[in-house]
Amino acid sequence: MTTEKIYRDYYESEIGLIEVTASESALKTLYFVAERDEDTESNEILADTLQQLDEYFKGERRKFTIPLDPDGTDFQKLVWEELRKIPYGKTVSYLDIAKKLNNVGAIRAVGSANGRNRISIILPCHRVIGSDGKLTGYAGGIWRKEWLLEHEGGNNPDEEQMALFGSAKV
Repeated sequence: MTTEKIYRDYYESEIGLIEVTASESALKTLYFVAERDEDTESNEILADTLQQLDEYFKGERRKFTIPLDPDGTDFQKLVWEELRKIPYGKTVSYLDIAKKLNNVGAIRAVGSANGRNRISIILPCHRVIGSDGKLTGYAGGIWRKEWLLEHEGGNNPDEEQMALFGSAKV
């Protein structure tokens, strides 16, 4: 059994240090971390990821074009694919995603899959909010979720008010 080589690099964002890992062909993870690991080695996928992250944080990029290959169950991957479809600056609820998957009863499973997203920001789990319009759960911290939504312009009072009435949907 051959083990796939994994590369690691870091991006220092306005909201903290981000660790990214990739194989030769795709991005595997993107997490907020407290400190750098000494073992770093970059590749073309990571260099492209760091460039696109830099453009995103400067407000110059709204869509990422990096090949992704997160590890997860088939259901998690379906949820993560729905995350990828949420437009920049927009929010959806966990219920909205469950409906897109034709399984309204899976709302908690959608929340669980969202929480296990291994490629935050690029698979924009920060754009998923409660059905009541409240910011709920974010592995990187609610303050980061709020910052990211404000950065994207999706947390202005008009949209926030609309979300409370279930109107801010994709």
